[in-house]
Amino acid sequence: MTMLSADETYASLAGAWRLMFGKADGLRMLDLSADGFWNSFFAIVVALPALIVGWVGIANEIGDPNAFAGRLGMLLKLATVDIGSWVLPLVALALVAPRAGIGGRFVHYVVASNWASAIIAWLMLPSALLRLFVSSADEISGLVSLLLFALSMVLTWRMTNATIGKGAAVGTAVFAGMFVASLLVLFGLQALLGIDMPDGARG
Repeated sequence: MTMLSADETYASLAGAWRLMFGKADGLRMLDLSADGFWNSFFAIVVALPALIVGWVGIANEIGDPNAFAGRLGMLLKLATVDIGSWVLPLVALALVAPRAGIGGRFVHYVVASNWASAIIAWLMLPSALLRLFVSSADEISGLVSLLLFALSMVLTWRMTNATIGKGAAVGTAVFAGMFVASLLVLFGLQALLGIDMPDGARG
């Protein structure tokens, strides 16, 4: 993974954005070469500022409020969970894709998915910012989180359909499989790292 220029990053995000609205021509804006595949993980760096706001909000809520080291440790654990939930399902897809008949679209999907995930991280930012000021149990905070999560799911489903390009049934199956895989990784890493999430703290 190399540092991408502002133009390359913008083109990648713009391509993913078009795919999220179901426009398959967004793929033409993405670098689908071997370098482009690995460079698409730079999207994690692009998403990082927005993700950090979310981690801080949750760490403040479930870490020891009087212990900076405790909150910092929780922040690192939350980072591990989120990055793991981002990357590990893609590793699983690499193993399954050839058998599922979508091996030829694997690179397309990973590149598009990485950049779309960066957009979604920023899309969820209002929810994360709200959590810094009010509890996640607050009704308004919960509603904003739920609405943004639902929107992100719709956009991700459309991106998956447009990128896989094998019809709604196959696209939906890939979307559902990746969603379930990310949840399994999420809950598995939370259990492994001893993170006890309060109700409403995810989203």
